[in-house]
Amino acid sequence: MRALVIGGAGFIGSHLVDRFLEEGFQVRVLDSLDPKIHPGGKPSYLSPRADFIKGDVTDPTVLLHALRGVDVVSHQAAYQDYMPDFSRFLHVNAVGTALLYELIVRENLKVKKVIVASSQAVYGEGQYVCAQHGAFLPVPRSQQLQEGKWEILCPQCGLESNPVLLCEAYTNPYNQYAVSKLAQEKTALGLGWLYSIPSVALRYSITQGPRQSLFNHYSGVCRIFVSRALRGKPLLVYEDGRQTRDFVHVQDVVEANMLVLRKDEADFQAFNVGSGRSTSVLEYAQIVRDKVGCAVDLQLPGEYRRGDNRHSVSSIAKLSAVGWSPDRGLSTILEDFLEWVERSGGIPEQMADAYSDMKESGVVLAAIH
Repeated sequence: MRALVIGGAGFIGSHLVDRFLEEGFQVRVLDSLDPKIHPGGKPSYLSPRADFIKGDVTDPTVLLHALRGVDVVSHQAAYQDYMPDFSRFLHVNAVGTALLYELIVRENLKVKKVIVASSQAVYGEGQYVCAQHGAFLPVPRSQQLQEGKWEILCPQCGLESNPVLLCEAYTNPYNQYAVSKLAQEKTALGLGWLYSIPSVALRYSITQGPRQSLFNHYSGVCRIFVSRALRGKPLLVYEDGRQTRDFVHVQDVVEANMLVLRKDEADFQAFNVGSGRSTSVLEYAQIVRDKVGCAVDLQLPGEYRRGDNRHSVSSIAKLSAVGWSPDRGLSTILEDFLEWVERSGGIPEQMADAYSDMKESGVVLAAIH
C-alpha cells in the first residue's frame, strides 16, 4: 500500500508518516514547507524513508505528480492563522481539496480512501441550551465583548446559557478558517460520495504534543504559555480565563486516522477527535506553571481575540462507537511537549511577536468596562 500525506512535514502529518512507515506503507510526502512554520526548511524529524516532494496543494502539476500511484491520501495540510487574509483560507483549504478530487476523477486515479483533516472550528461559537428557551446555535459575540461580557447569552431572554458538548450534526462557522474547513470537508464528503471515493473528515480539537511548531502563530496556547513560562514571563490570558477548551494528544489523533482508514463504516462521515473533557484556560495555565516549575504571574488585561469562541468541547461519542478513545490526558500532553522542546534545544531566541501583530491588525481588542 502506498500513502500520500499532504502536509506530511507538519505537526500531525509527520506523526502519520511515521505510523504509515511502521505499518509497512510506502510513503510520499507533499509539503510546501511554509517558512512561518518551517523557517529552517525540511525538519530533521521527517523520516528519510519517505519520498519528499516540495510543493503546494493548490498547484495542479505538483499535486498530480504526488497523487500518481498512491492508494491512500491523508490530507493534513491547511492554512491556519488569525490574520485577516480571508481569501487565502478558502483558496488553500477548500480549493486545494476540490483540486485533489478533480485530479483523482479526471485522471481516473485508483485512490482507495481519502482522509481530510477538518477542525472543531466548524462549530463556530458552539452549541448552547437556555434553561427557559432550549437549544440554540449562537452568533459570534461582538458588542458584548466590547463591554467585557464574556458568556453566551440567550437571544430571546438575554440570560447566560450553558454550553453542551459539540455534536457532529450542528455546524455554525463564521470566521474565515472555520468556513474554509467546513467547505473543505463538505467538498471531500460530497465529491467522495458522488464519485465513489471513500472519504472521511476528522474534526480535530486542539491537538498538541511533540513537533508542534515553535514558530507558527497559530500553534496556540501550548507554545505561547510554555515559551513565556520558560523565560519567566507572565502568561497573557484573554477574556477572564474561564473559557473552556478541549485538548487532545497528537498520538491519539494518529490512532483516530488509522482507525477510520480501516473501517468502511466510517466512510462519507465527519467525526470529532478530541478528549471530551473541558479545561479552562486558567486551569491550563496553572498546569503549565506546575510542569515548568516557574512561579510566573498571570495577566488578564481584559482583552479578547476577534472570532474566538467562549466554550469549545467536543463530544467523542460518534467516533467512540466506531472503536476509538483517547488514551493520553493533558498532563501527558504537556510532559511530551516539554520533553520535545528540550530535545530541540529549547525555545528559539527569535520568535515572531504574534500578539503585537494581532493587535496591529485589529484581531486583539480591549474591552471597555
